[in-house]
Amino acid sequence: MGARASIRDQLQRVRQDAIVGAVNRLLATKGYDAMTVDEVAAEAGLAKASLYKLFTSKEELAGAAMVGVLDRALAFVDELRTQAEQRVDSSEPVRALDQLKAVTRWAMQTQLEGEMPTLPAHNSSLSACLQSNDAYMDRLISLSNRLGIWITEAQTSGQLSTALPPELVLYTLFARACDPVVALLKDSGQYTHAQILDWVTSTTFDGLTPRGA
Repeated sequence: MGARASIRDQLQRVRQDAIVGAVNRLLATKGYDAMTVDEVAAEAGLAKASLYKLFTSKEELAGAAMVGVLDRALAFVDELRTQAEQRVDSSEPVRALDQLKAVTRWAMQTQLEGEMPTLPAHNSSLSACLQSNDAYMDRLISLSNRLGIWITEAQTSGQLSTALPPELVLYTLFARACDPVVALLKDSGQYTHAQILDWVTSTTFDGLTPRGA
């Protein structure tokens, strides 16, 4: 009985991962409003009835995708923190600003790879649903707190302007995850991913004017 239950649980996790992956891709390419449950089922290679056994609504599907992305972001941030701790005795310690740039580049790279869900519009039905999603909110708060530590360190050390509210800096970094500029540059077909990452990171942290201007 235990072996059968284990196999059943494994199959359920495989189906769930396939569904969340499908939702992630559709949210990245079409957005929440245009995405349909039928499309999710087709993309995941499952019958619609099988999908509804795991997720009861379109909002729940999108919430699972957003939780998955936040889990990946938290894992990346924790990896950066671990690497920085291992270099604590180095003559060149990792700057908080460089950590923030690395997270920003990761978010844009994820978007370029078609794996970043489009963030919900303010006051949308999905936004309201996510506000009541404990798993999503817990991860969002955790990520905000981790980035907030680096933002404070960067401002205290003069790497970021102290005239800017920390919340503005945080929201600016979050916005890079779904920045239309990244998508437009990619869709033009004229630039490499590396160029796009370098340019948008530069404008995010350095602005549009030449240094010293």
